[in-house]
Amino acid sequence: MPFTSVDGRTVHYDITGPADAPPVVFANSLGTNFHLWDPQLPALASWYRVIRYDMRGHGLSASGSRREYTIAELADDLAGLLDALDVERASVVGLSIGGVVAQRFAAEYPARIERLVLCATGNRIGTVATWTERMETAEREGMAPLVEATLGRWFTPRMDVERPVEVDGFRQMLARTPVAGYVGCCAALRDADLNADDARIAAPTRVIAGSEDVVTTPEMGAALRDAIPGAELAVIPGAKHLLNVECPDEVAGLVQTFLEMRTPAGAGG
Repeated sequence: MPFTSVDGRTVHYDITGPADAPPVVFANSLGTNFHLWDPQLPALASWYRVIRYDMRGHGLSASGSRREYTIAELADDLAGLLDALDVERASVVGLSIGGVVAQRFAAEYPARIERLVLCATGNRIGTVATWTERMETAEREGMAPLVEATLGRWFTPRMDVERPVEVDGFRQMLARTPVAGYVGCCAALRDADLNADDARIAAPTRVIAGSEDVVTTPEMGAALRDAIPGAELAVIPGAKHLLNVECPDEVAGLVQTFLEMRTPAGAGG
């Protein structure tokens, strides 16, 4: 079980795939861990050095002593992980808050980003009131009151009928998320506005949205595409927020085809 230390905090990670293959880092969403990306592993690990990690305060990664995090700190965590793994440059795939962190990382560390895939995300997600309410609920009552409403945003009703065991697995994952990590990341999302960062992103970027996502809508995906120079948008029909779980093959295909594209000479970061 691989662990490393980033700025004095323990980070849990996994590396799958050939050691000499191009590295691709996957960043998880709020209330999940790196197993979020298990559905894409079979398709990608033969061709890429797939690096997955638990975001600060999620999974087995330490929360740290501060109640609130910032997106800048979470992007620095990613840079620190790459330093610890001796990875100079990588492509980054992020979903929801993982996509927000990926945006900041691409803007702040342009020499370290190859390609960028932003799934079910935006440059501003939710409202101050929404995130504050979730933080207060989690601190007062724990994760339990948040679980069922969150699952309703994550998955379409079809998932409950056709793949109930998988949905329950994510129910358990969310319920076991450390309150400190959840609250810290809610604070980061509450304060995050990546519009200025997006204008600085030079890496080739693909945005992927779910047509049924009410958290990060297709319209938000289109706004994100328009904010990042040269970005493109793909919308997956019938998918909600955890689109990589609901439509694993479609997402794996969109990621792989984009990573395989050649960048024109003089373009990119």
